[in-house]
Amino acid sequence: MGILNKSTIEKWVLPHLPIEERGFETTAPLAEIVEGIFHRLKTGCQWRELPTKEFFTGKILSWQAVYYYFNKWSKGGFWQKIWISLLKSNLKYLDLSSVEFDGSHTPTKNGGDAVGYQGRKACKTTNALFLCDNQGIMLGMSTPQKGDHHDLFQIQVLFDEICVMLKKANISLNGLFLNADLGFDSEGFRQSCEKENIIPNVKLNPRNESSKETQSYKTGTHIFDEELYGDA
Repeated sequence: MGILNKSTIEKWVLPHLPIEERGFETTAPLAEIVEGIFHRLKTGCQWRELPTKEFFTGKILSWQAVYYYFNKWSKGGFWQKIWISLLKSNLKYLDLSSVEFDGSHTPTKNGGDAVGYQGRKACKTTNALFLCDNQGIMLGMSTPQKGDHHDLFQIQVLFDEICVMLKKANISLNGLFLNADLGFDSEGFRQSCEKENIIPNVKLNPRNESSKETQSYKTGTHIFDEELYGDA
């Protein structure tokens, strides 16, 4: 199923999950609960359709119990802590010769806090920003926003959020070469990059042809490298 095995979960995931308080302990191993959660995230099945019998060797928990742990750990920020630890421990495998930045809309059939109608996809979606290394390995993502917002919505706040995550993982931002498509052609985004000493290689948006920021490219204040962008 392409899901992490128990030994991997025990090594990389369990050390960062909270120990139950007040002497309460789950009736199933945490590794098996995590397996169930990962299956749901991998396949996209409904929680009520989670095949719990496949994961539990002793007492079989209900899908509601598995969701309880997922929801609890999400609100506690433990998944992000696990992700930061994974990045920090595997820096040598990353290719940071350049990084790629983009946004993605995800359909949300059941609604949620960050849901908006996205006309281009003709459905309700959430929008999140993603940053990956030159191999396509994910480095970080922003907090999802309503899908009726474009990629530049609160770009400085959301990009700063990703930068903070990378710093916690000991990833140096100084001199990082970042490729982004024309949807991010804005002075605000470039300022966010330059504040972190990141080199922004943003494709020009023809709609900004007469803007001051586009003119700055022509005068050499900003430089766009088509060849390096095309190799991304």
